Amino acid sequence: MLSPLFGDVMETNSVATVIISIALMLFLGFSMTRLTKRLRLPNVTAYIVVGILIGPFCLNLVPATVIDGMDFLSDIALAFIAFSTGEFFKLSTLKKNGMKVVIITVLEACLATVVVFIVTYCILGVDLGFSIVLAALASATAPASTVMTIRQTGAHGDFVDTLLQVVALDDVVGLIEYSVAISLALSISLGSASVGATGILKPIGINLGVLLLGGLFGLFLKLLMPKKRSKDNRLIISVSLIFAFCGICALLDVSPLLGCMSMGTVYINITNDEKLFKQLNYFTPPILLLFFVRSGLSFRLDALVNNSTAVGNTPLLVIGVVYFVVRIVGKYAGAFLGCLITGKPKEVRNYLGLALIPQAGVAIGLAALGARTLGGETGVALETVILSSSVLYELVGPACAKLSLYLSKSYSNKIEDIVPVEELDECGKPISAVELLIQRIQVIQAELPHNTVSEEEQAFLEAAEDQIAALSSIQMRGRRG
Repeated sequence: MLSPLFGDVMETNSVATVIISIALMLFLGFSMTRLTKRLRLPNVTAYIVVGILIGPFCLNLVPATVIDGMDFLSDIALAFIAFSTGEFFKLSTLKKNGMKVVIITVLEACLATVVVFIVTYCILGVDLGFSIVLAALASATAPASTVMTIRQTGAHGDFVDTLLQVVALDDVVGLIEYSVAISLALSISLGSASVGATGILKPIGINLGVLLLGGLFGLFLKLLMPKKRSKDNRLIISVSLIFAFCGICALLDVSPLLGCMSMGTVYINITNDEKLFKQLNYFTPPILLLFFVRSGLSFRLDALVNNSTAVGNTPLLVIGVVYFVVRIVGKYAGAFLGCLITGKPKEVRNYLGLALIPQAGVAIGLAALGARTLGGETGVALETVILSSSVLYELVGPACAKLSLYLSKSYSNKIEDIVPVEELDECGKPISAVELLIQRIQVIQAELPHNTVSEEEQAFLEAAEDQIAALSSIQMRGRRG
């Protein structure tokens, strides 16, 4: 399509090629969300699909040099995701939630990993290193579509509280599993198929070191954030430190994920500064959009349909389908077992696993990092399986989440359940249907938000207002002078 045009442009102006490519990725990614929004699908699905459509196996609108040059996006995007995850690890919140949520999360994440590993390695005969990394990625969950469904239905109750706490902790378990798994896979690829105690303890030691370094960065971030610091400078400082940490980890050839999570955890616990996280969340959507579109651009359709001996004799299409099904089984069984052990009611126990099916953000980012670390056909195979399955998960995930909320009786379509009011007057006589309707309307009006601006947008607007005020002050001083 536009490849001949890009070919001519690149000979004279490579900068124009990069800028036009980024503009296409941003605009087409946004445009596709107009369609997926009507289908009630998450934005991540739109971004991945756009990447596949404009990639080398469809319209070929973005040159390979641009795709390869944007490899750093996976590090940056995941660093922001991991830093934001740290916000959920307030000590006060962890103490209040107790160990029940931790037990449920560990069981559902680890059982999914174990089941995927057993099936891929023992039954399908897939390469050991590849099976370890793929199994670790199975633990990650995408909370975005689940949270979106909860907001759309207005669901509430013990099921929703448990679900939100589990998905907040879930990716942390996934990050830890991946960090150990990728180190084991590298040890296997460089040595023999058997890994001794050193091969297991070394990656654990490396991850502990990264956690410590991230904590020090979190402390340093706090020192650079006095109360008098303007909001725009707070954003600049936090972004620069996250970038710096990513650079150091890239230099040492280690994953920045656990360290960035540690940085966010330390910062929130010593400052209780939630507004910084809101600012960053409002700042990152274009970065995440580019990351997911770029992931779609990297999708290798030929690798999915062609047989590759890099990970064994099993076709990738078969591995992808088996992974898709087996991970769901592992998630559901783990959540069921965790709820059974912790004594959760049957509404939570029976349906929590259905809401944990979606998988996108963290898993795709980890797959991109794993593909770069493993390299060659093995890396391509890993990213291909995760990307293709993630699209399927995001298609069926929201429907499964809504079904789980309905079956657990966390929401209802009946107005008497949504807005309960007293059906008897002061004298104990039944109130008429019209009066009940009026009362329910009044309750709904009272609960409607007066400010439609999100917390993230409000934090960003405050930063902009501070900057405008500072510029006005400088101008006034200049006029007086």
